Amino acid sequence: MSLSIVAVVGRPNVGKSTLFNKLIGKRLSIVEDTPGVTRDRIYSKCEWRGKEFMVVDTGGIEPESKDVILAQMRRQSQLAIEKADVIILVTDIRCGVTADDYAVADMLQKSGKPIILCVNKVDSLGETPMELYEFYNLGLGDPFPVSSVHGHGTGDMLDEVYKFLPDETEEQYTEDHIKVAVIGKPNAGKSSLINKIAGEERVIVSDVAGTTRDSTDTVIENEYGKFVFIDTAGIRKKSKVTEKVEHYSVLRAYMAVDRSDVCVIMIDATEGFTEQDSKVAGYAHEQGKACVVAVNKWDLVEKDDKTMQEFRTKLENDFSFMSYVPFVFISAKTGQRINKLYELIKYTNDQNSMRISTGMLNDVLAYATTRVQPPSDKGRRLKIYYMTQPSTKPPTFVTFVNRADLFHFSYRRYIENQIRSTFGLEGTPVRFVVRERGGNDK
Repeated sequence: MSLSIVAVVGRPNVGKSTLFNKLIGKRLSIVEDTPGVTRDRIYSKCEWRGKEFMVVDTGGIEPESKDVILAQMRRQSQLAIEKADVIILVTDIRCGVTADDYAVADMLQKSGKPIILCVNKVDSLGETPMELYEFYNLGLGDPFPVSSVHGHGTGDMLDEVYKFLPDETEEQYTEDHIKVAVIGKPNAGKSSLINKIAGEERVIVSDVAGTTRDSTDTVIENEYGKFVFIDTAGIRKKSKVTEKVEHYSVLRAYMAVDRSDVCVIMIDATEGFTEQDSKVAGYAHEQGKACVVAVNKWDLVEKDDKTMQEFRTKLENDFSFMSYVPFVFISAKTGQRINKLYELIKYTNDQNSMRISTGMLNDVLAYATTRVQPPSDKGRRLKIYYMTQPSTKPPTFVTFVNRADLFHFSYRRYIENQIRSTFGLEGTPVRFVVRERGGNDK
């Protein structure tokens, strides 16, 4: 099902990013090791009163921008108007109402979208400060005094946001349908692939409007199964993108990943792996999605008998953070290996849904621990009592041990490799949850 979008807009230095981090409960400015969790990500899921939605921080002026403040804010606000279901306009009580606040408020009012007026930096508790009443002049109704640093007032503001969130839209497809997000840059041939599939298949069920905004779902049934291809057109070349426009394009791809069962990551064979590919692929990995890397435009590459293996070796290095992902070399233009792509989509979806019995898991565990002894520290050795799989999509394994701190990453990776070599699990990430016997999750 699709998530509603709540956009956080306002002029620079009013505390939008601080409020954004407070709402989502973490600081996304901290760089993590997993590709996709980058310092410039400006969107994340938020949950309030049992309902999930996507929060988008529109940011301030980009360093390379040559436009004046008002022109930049107009661009940001217009993007927010176009994409959002609810808009939070952030202002600063210390500065009062500025000319830019009036300009943005005027643009937002013309949208007809619900607008929540947030007056930030009200850090002291107690009586409402007199300065708050000035913000009624914006004509947006009652202002909500908030401290994005301490979190004061955010609950009342989110209650107001909650009132305007649209009802969640249920998917229109059965469990038999495999939902496939085709993600990548436009010049990678993503749209060409979908058009090729839709144009050649004789048993297209229908073309229906997708629940994700600005995308169309192509429903196809053939000898390989039932598929819903989610078109995520809109990730433009960086040379054609100015400032934050690109982030909204990536947001659409991320929301398509959320809806999908399998992600087909399109790579342009004439360009190779890029940072943008890393971001979106990393997000698919984080979300536990089955993945296939489709190297498109293979017909345009000059080849000898070593070209494919050399290209595959380079991709394996580029995708070292997703060592489980399979590669297929295709041509959306000629249809080369499209049938192989169908097979991999079906196969990786099955792998992502695989459930392994506790008995079989512990047979593999016993063999692995006998072959390579668990690590020890100061005379105490790691003991793995048993392992079980509570869930799928992705396959998740709970491991009960005597000391969680001894279950080092390297040994965990070894156990994962033993499980993969026995059961396959190709094309899907796996998750490990480590529990001390009688203790808490670690």
